[in-house]
Formats: sequence, structure tokens, C-alpha cells
Amino acid sequence: MNDINDIFLDIIKEIRPTNEELLLIDGIVVEIKKIFDKKAKELDINYLTIEPQGSTGIKQTQLRNDSDIDLFIGLDYNKFKNNYKGLSKNKKKQQIKKDLLWYCNNWIIKSLKNEENFKNFKLSYAEHPYVQVNYKKENIIIKLDLVLYFEIELEFIKKNGPITAVDRSPWHGRFIRDNLTIEQKDDVRLLKQFFKACYCYGDKSPVGRAGFIGYSSELLIYHFKSITEVFKNFNDLVNHPLDYYGRNKDELDKIPHFQNEPLKIIDPIDKNRNVASAISLEAYKYCNYQISQFLKKPDKNYFKISKIPEFDPNIFKNIKPNLFIVEFKDKNRNTHYTELRDKLSSLADYIKTHAQKEYTHEPKFGKIITEIYFETKVDEYNIAIFCENHIISKTYKRRGPPLKDKIHILKFREKNQTSYEKDGFLWVDTKRKHYRFIDFLEESINNKIPKNLEEINLSNSDEVKTISGKRTLYVLTTMVLPFV
Repeated sequence: MNDINDIFLDIIKEIRPTNEELLLIDGIVVEIKKIFDKKAKELDINYLTIEPQGSTGIKQTQLRNDSDIDLFIGLDYNKFKNNYKGLSKNKKKQQIKKDLLWYCNNWIIKSLKNEENFKNFKLSYAEHPYVQVNYKKENIIIKLDLVLYFEIELEFIKKNGPITAVDRSPWHGRFIRDNLTIEQKDDVRLLKQFFKACYCYGDKSPVGRAGFIGYSSELLIYHFKSITEVFKNFNDLVNHPLDYYGRNKDELDKIPHFQNEPLKIIDPIDKNRNVASAISLEAYKYCNYQISQFLKKPDKNYFKISKIPEFDPNIFKNIKPNLFIVEFKDKNRNTHYTELRDKLSSLADYIKTHAQKEYTHEPKFGKIITEIYFETKVDEYNIAIFCENHIISKTYKRRGPPLKDKIHILKFREKNQTSYEKDGFLWVDTKRKHYRFIDFLEESINNKIPKNLEEINLSNSDEVKTISGKRTLYVLTTMVLPFV
């Protein structure tokens, strides 16, 4: 049996960034700071700080060859707050967006536009605008996110919350910088590598809608002190929330916006924010399984990131008739993947809700489990579906009013001449609109297909067309269904 600590030592040597990478990032940051400072003086712009955030910034928890830079530019909120006095929440948000958009266009973009090494500018939007750009020099390409935020005192955020969502980020970086040792930051790297090898990392997570992120990985190490302890306690995360403020599960469950969130890792910077709120239960369950297998029989392969295998229908002969695939192509390559992902998630929720029960709430096709997977490089988006009963009776027994309800009984019998009495209620045998799941699925897709997506295939699992479609079915059958 391989010793776990030996495996960790071997892996960390492979995933810790090289000195060349670190020096490159430092050099780019210094270069940008000089450019921004020069332009700020020309425009008479006052800013408080320019600092790299995220794993490649002050946290220093990045993986090798993962050198994207998040550069945060701090503005003094006191110089802006008079602009927002008396505004409603929505109008305030719009005014902030307008103010920051001006800075993006007139300071950030114009500063770098004529610089040789900065290419492919893009104005992007989260809660408010930010700039994406590539640093290109020789064979090196580094992606940069240039984000404006309001520099706010930590106590203000803890008491009132942030002005914009990104105002927390610099404090996240400072918390990790100041509270994790060098050894613990290496443990963060190991944990992130493990989550990526499980296909359960970030908002592109193949398993579930979203997986673990860098900050949640960092907080797991902060709370449990080491990756070994994270693995030992991972199975209990659902029952034991991690709260910097010391509240237990019962206390947190009473807070309305935490109630439907099975995993809880509370943000030390903001007690009202659950860092784990977006982590899918599917991703957690699969990671939990992989961790249990690793602890039973440690192996370096659990940290190896590889392509998702393709679905083999011969392995799943017993459930093959219950598996379906819908494959789409992105018609408009300018649409951000998160927008299409969210629309597919809504479509999958619609399918699940309307397939499991008739509109009168009687059972329909049984349990429905869906999985979404996409590959942006080939513009392919897919929904794989497990349907418990893919062919059902052509009619179903619809329950009417109780026999003691004389008024509603008369109305029900007028509308349903073939109704009959049973178990204290009126009943009627009702014809279903669909008795084959695939017919229901076709109608649902035709009526609800998201804009910008083109259907290229809707079929049973053995007629899947694309490699990405086969991978979607593999994720559903191997990483989701066994843990439902």
C-alpha cells in the first residue's frame, strides 16, 4: 500500500508552480501597475490600491500552469457614496454600474490599448463590468481579469455587507494570506488538484451544476488544518457546518437564506454568506466517494486529471432503455457559457418537474435525474436524463373530491361521466397526453429550447451522436446515479 504522505509529497512536487511562473506573474503585475498609474495621473483619477487577488495573487495557492491573474483596483467609496444617496437598491446598482463602466472604458482599456503585449480586450459583466485581456509575449499567454472594487473597512462589511459582491474578495485574499502557513497552502493545492481530478471543480464542473472552488478549498484547510484531516472529516460536512462565527447546524438552519443549502462553509469576511451555497450535492457526494476509496487504498491516480471517458452502453444494458440524451450546438459563439449553462439547468428542472407528475399531481414517469455537461471549445451542450419508467400506461387514475363534498361531487360528475367511487373519493380514468417519455421529451425541447442553442440530437442513449454527449452519459451513469 502506498503511504498517503509519500503520495502527497510526490504530487505537490508536480503541481507547485515553478519560480519562473511566479516571477512572470510578478513582472506582469509590476508592468500593469506602472501603466495604470501613469494613465490615472493623466485623468486625475485617485485610487487606493492595485493588488493581485485570487490564487495567483496574495493567497499564493495556485497550481502549476494555472497562471491567470485577477488584478483588483481599489477605489475609495467615500468619493462615490454621495452619487448614491437616496437611490433605491436597483437604481443604486445601475449608478454603480455606470460609474465603473466609465472607469473600465476610459482608464483600464485605454491604459493598455496601445501596449504591445496586451491583446483581445473584452468588457465583461458579473454584478458590474470588468475587463478581460490577454497578456501575450513570445509563446506565453496569460489571461487577466481587471476588476474595480470599493475598498471598504472589514468591520463595515461584517456589519453591513459589501457595496458590491467583489468588495469582499481582497479581504478573502488577506484572510488566506494571513491565516494559512506555507505548508497549508500546499495542502490547498493538493485539495484543488483532487477536486479537479474528480471533475468537481468550479462553475464548469461536469458533476452537478457547480463544484468546489478555490476559496472553499482554502477554508476547508483553514478549518481542518491539513488535507489529511479534511479527508477524514469530509463525510461529515453535511451534518457539521463550518462557521467561523461558531454557530451550529440548528442555528444556521433557522436563517432563511441558508435553509436549502446542504453544505455550509460560512465566509469569515461576511457571516451572511455561505461560500458553499453553489456547490452541488452531486459534486460533494462523488468527491466523498472518491475520498473514501483513496483512504482505503491510496494511489497517485486519484490526483491525475484526465479526460472524461465515453459512455459504453454495453456496461449499462440493464438501464440503457431508461437513459436519454439531448445534444445541442451553440449557434452564437459570443454567448457566455454560464448563460447557456443556466438556461439548460432551467430546462432540465422543467423536464424533471413535469415528467415526474401529471398536472394533477398523480405519478407519471417516476424518478427523473438529469445531468448537464458542455465543452465550450466545440460549442457543444448536453443534457443526459435517467427516467425510471420510460413507458407507462396510457391512462391514469385521477382522484376527484371526497364523497362527503356534495357540491364538488356534482360538478366533477358533470365533467367526468365515467367517474366512480373508491376509498371515499371520486375517481376517473384519464387519458395521458404522453405515455412514452421520449414523446414528452421531444415536446418539451421543442417548446422550451433555449435561444442560441440548436438541437442536433434527441434520442435514447445508444444513439448518442457526439463525444461530449457520450461523456455526459458517462458522468450521469458513473458519477451521479450510484450516489442518488
